[in-house]
Amino acid sequence: MGKSSLIKRLLLFDHVTAHGVSCGRAKAATLMKIANVAAKQKRKFKVTTDSKHSLPVAPNLLNREFNAKESDQAYASDITYIWTSEGWLYLAVIIDLFSRQVVGWSMNSRMTASLIMNALRMAIWRRQPGPGLLFHSDRGSQYCSKDFQNMLNKHQMLSSMSRKGNCWDNAVAESFFGSLKTERVFFSSYATRDAARKDIVDYIEMFYNCKRRHSYLGYMSPKEFEKRWLLKKAA
Repeated sequence: MGKSSLIKRLLLFDHVTAHGVSCGRAKAATLMKIANVAAKQKRKFKVTTDSKHSLPVAPNLLNREFNAKESDQAYASDITYIWTSEGWLYLAVIIDLFSRQVVGWSMNSRMTASLIMNALRMAIWRRQPGPGLLFHSDRGSQYCSKDFQNMLNKHQMLSSMSRKGNCWDNAVAESFFGSLKTERVFFSSYATRDAARKDIVDYIEMFYNCKRRHSYLGYMSPKEFEKRWLLKKAA
């Protein structure tokens, strides 16, 4: 088998796994070595949570129960940073824990409460969730702010927050940021914040939600998983 054929096989690994064909780590490693390719490596992330404040903190109602039974029952949210030649660009996302779909996002040069409020507005506009949705985040000042908590109350959402200094309590959002940075951001150089925005929107909407396969979802993309669930529910 030639080198070009091996590379093609590597590109099809996700599709092979998705169709239930076994391909172990040893076999994958051998093929990758022959084809002279390597997996992208994760980097350490900078902590952006400002928990040194006197604002009220919500209890950890989610308690690491990341397996929602239906859509729009529980959301997870977090904030990260993207470097550009113009300075930092902050990204807030909201993820539906049922399908792992990013249902809301917002970007700005400042990390304020309005950043996450705009992300929540998008999620509400898109999904129209019913009362009682559990909204989980860390205990950063943006999430604890009076304006954001009032917004949650207005839409009858329950606030849940991670324990202090425990990133595992918000593992799904952390995992998304790891994928975003490993698969796109760390291998890009953004001259402007606008260029970064466009690339991140493309990653979220065109790749992550629509095409990226998740082992947790049976190797389906978030949108495909949710679509199949809705069809099954309607049957």
